[in-house]
Amino acid sequence: MQKQMVDMAMSLRYGDSMRIVILGAGFGGLELATRLSDEIGTTAEIVLIDEKPGFVFGFSKLDVMFGKHTSESVFHPYGAIAKMGVNFVQATIRSIDPERKSVSTDAGEFDADVLVVALGADLDPSATPGLLESGHEFYTVPGAFALRDVVDSFEGGDVVVGVTSTPFKCPPAPSETALLMHDFLTRTGYRAKSTITLVMPLGVPIPPSPGASAALLAAFQEREIGWRPERTVTALDGDRKLAVLNDGETLPFDLFLGVPVHKAPSVVVEAGLTVDGWIPVDPHNLKTAFPNVYAVGDVTSVGTPKAGVFAEGQASIVADQIIAESQGQSSGRTYDGRGICYLEFGSGMVATVDVTFLSGAAPVGAIQGPSIELASSKAEFGSSRVERWFDQRWIPGADVD
Repeated sequence: MQKQMVDMAMSLRYGDSMRIVILGAGFGGLELATRLSDEIGTTAEIVLIDEKPGFVFGFSKLDVMFGKHTSESVFHPYGAIAKMGVNFVQATIRSIDPERKSVSTDAGEFDADVLVVALGADLDPSATPGLLESGHEFYTVPGAFALRDVVDSFEGGDVVVGVTSTPFKCPPAPSETALLMHDFLTRTGYRAKSTITLVMPLGVPIPPSPGASAALLAAFQEREIGWRPERTVTALDGDRKLAVLNDGETLPFDLFLGVPVHKAPSVVVEAGLTVDGWIPVDPHNLKTAFPNVYAVGDVTSVGTPKAGVFAEGQASIVADQIIAESQGQSSGRTYDGRGICYLEFGSGMVATVDVTFLSGAAPVGAIQGPSIELASSKAEFGSSRVERWFDQRWIPGADVD
């Protein structure tokens, strides 16, 4: 058995080194590249490919959108990565051959011994009629950054925060957006002449955590934020300034903040990696149906929410697998489906939601806070990742006016 594992590991090598190609430099790709560099960086060639020039935390998008940080201060360029064995390539991926573990990009061809797909979910605002013409989406980095001036100049009215489809990334984010909009309008003196309504396809804001959902619903009620559960926004009528819901209800809006349709990147679909829209993986080790091809994060149907903290945990398991196999061993560690997310309640209050999604079991979750103290924990979460992934010091909020 040991000889078979050694032979398998050796079959993955080019000469004396293994080449691991990682597609996507989000939470999953960055964590995987870092782990591999730390442990086998002297003997492996690690290629990290992403079409974007840098990384932005999801929570930083809201910080910029509501004027807490500048866009420059939350941007972490991939060019700053200088880790042993890691080569970052900024390129658009044109095609993936999972059988050959080969990737074609506009920067050339890359063949791998081990291929890891961490490309996340693509967002399609055009899939919702009227969204591009009459509303705004805040889930992409450009969309959120562009909203800073829009929000800053808003002088009150009807605000609708609406999800357009399922699944969608970071389920707490729409709730956070509604609460932060309340804070903003209160601060600018326009809250009394405004309404805020949140439309979500979920029955409660955070289904795995009854405590977190109850806390959010209480916050909505206290702040007079309208709540439309189990519904989605299917279209915007720009002429009449109405958001059309899937049950036929319409909501007036002066400012619409939308969560656009999510889908797997077309290059992943065209590669034959998806089933029912997403990449199926073994929930224990993140292996796909193709030998030595893994997938982590939002692009998968592993059963956890589409959020960076889960992609990071999955990447750690994949790192264990690759490192063990490179040494002719096996990893006994399996993915535990756990993630801790930070949840903004406004007024500087932050909560943590600790949830676990295990295959074959009902998800469970618990809330801590909200409190002012947990805001420091959230800042440390971000700064520790920047130090780990980019070897740089980052203090969130250092640029606040």
